[in-house]
Amino acid sequence: MSHQSRRDFIKTGLLSTLFLGSGFTTKNVNRDVDEAGKARNIIFLVSDGMSSGTLAMSDLMLRRREGKRSNWLRVYEEGKARRGLMDMASANAIVTDSSAASSSWGCGNRVNNGAVNVDPDGKRHKPIMPVCHDAGKSTGLVTTAEITHATPAGFAVNVESRYMAEKIAGQYLERGIDLLLGGGNRHFSPELNSQGLDIYEMYLNAGYDIVRDNTELRRRANSDSPLLGIFSEGHLPYSLDHQHTAELRDNIPSLAKMTEIALRKLSKNEDGFILQVEGARIDHAAHGNDAGGLIFDQIAFDEALGAALAYAENRDDTLVIIATDHGNANPGFNSAPNEHFYKVGEFTYTNDWIHNGLNEKSSVSQIRERVEAATRIGITVQEAEVYQKAVKGTYSPIYKKMNSPQAVLGQIIANHTDINWTSTTHTADYVEVASFGPGSEALEGFVRNTDLFDVMVEAAGVRDYV
Repeated sequence: MSHQSRRDFIKTGLLSTLFLGSGFTTKNVNRDVDEAGKARNIIFLVSDGMSSGTLAMSDLMLRRREGKRSNWLRVYEEGKARRGLMDMASANAIVTDSSAASSSWGCGNRVNNGAVNVDPDGKRHKPIMPVCHDAGKSTGLVTTAEITHATPAGFAVNVESRYMAEKIAGQYLERGIDLLLGGGNRHFSPELNSQGLDIYEMYLNAGYDIVRDNTELRRRANSDSPLLGIFSEGHLPYSLDHQHTAELRDNIPSLAKMTEIALRKLSKNEDGFILQVEGARIDHAAHGNDAGGLIFDQIAFDEALGAALAYAENRDDTLVIIATDHGNANPGFNSAPNEHFYKVGEFTYTNDWIHNGLNEKSSVSQIRERVEAATRIGITVQEAEVYQKAVKGTYSPIYKKMNSPQAVLGQIIANHTDINWTSTTHTADYVEVASFGPGSEALEGFVRNTDLFDVMVEAAGVRDYV
């Protein structure tokens, strides 16, 4: 290669990277919907922070434990869903955050990381749920995060920062979101939120049923009133901890149960509905390099997907989109005996549970006992000492992103399971998008994140309300 051509090659590569991070790309492939308006309903399911290894490992675990494929891979295997690969860059970064990612789907525009449906010039774009609401459809958000978190917010509100939780809660109410199920009491209670607002009272005055536990949710499941369900102070618990803690099982519904109830309530509207369902804690487990948290929350998401499939598979009026917003930490099972991987199936608690029972004063023996109680793995004295250093802030690996107690414990567990991680942060991977139903024909091949908004509004016939 000549000096001139090499300079041109490097220049082209740099410009491509800059354009990608700034929201500029080459012309989109045409995303024509064959029959506009045929999708009476839209169900959009998000496995937040799901790398490809996460999808593979959850499928492997389900096949081992239950003798069946994951629902996500089943719809591929049976030819029931179209498969695409999606570019999730935000307006200002190759690697997106969840608010910019959800906004790209929610309003059809790329925004800066941290913003929700407000572009870099300050323009506010009308999100998909207000669009559908104005067209007469019912709207719903279900998540295992706080209900005001980035992914649900991206389909419903306009705020400059994803962290404006009380403002997001207020906009949900103003925009008439019919169903809201998740966590986040700390943002609704006047004793806990930053502004002293009784947001529950606002919803009550607007005619909402408010439920705080499983029993109340079941009691109100068939009510015709709009529904606000808040089941924890912050995010809902990890699925693995939920399964093995009686109090959590009794009081907090699973993602699948919330999805079933949401579909039952929203489908009463003859004009149809749009529902977003988010498995949020998959992302959190990846940030924490938590193999048990990751795999079992992905399985819990897959159960919610099963509830959506049970509703939609035999219908011709429902567009189902199954996606992730970005990879995270890129976990994977490395070459090792199968038994190493299947040790995760014996875990009873997450790394989060381990961390919450330890502190800077914890001894090596206490660390080893806590890890074994959660995982049945007997870590070595040397491994426990490294974790102890990480808790105290004195551990210093070459790659600085891996020096936190969470990352160190993830690597210790990896010594015994051979499930390892590249970091504790989001990744630039092109991600999976699966779809079926009217409009899905436009989502095959390589897809840009903003395409999904246009496909949804065309398939649902609500373009006039944008």
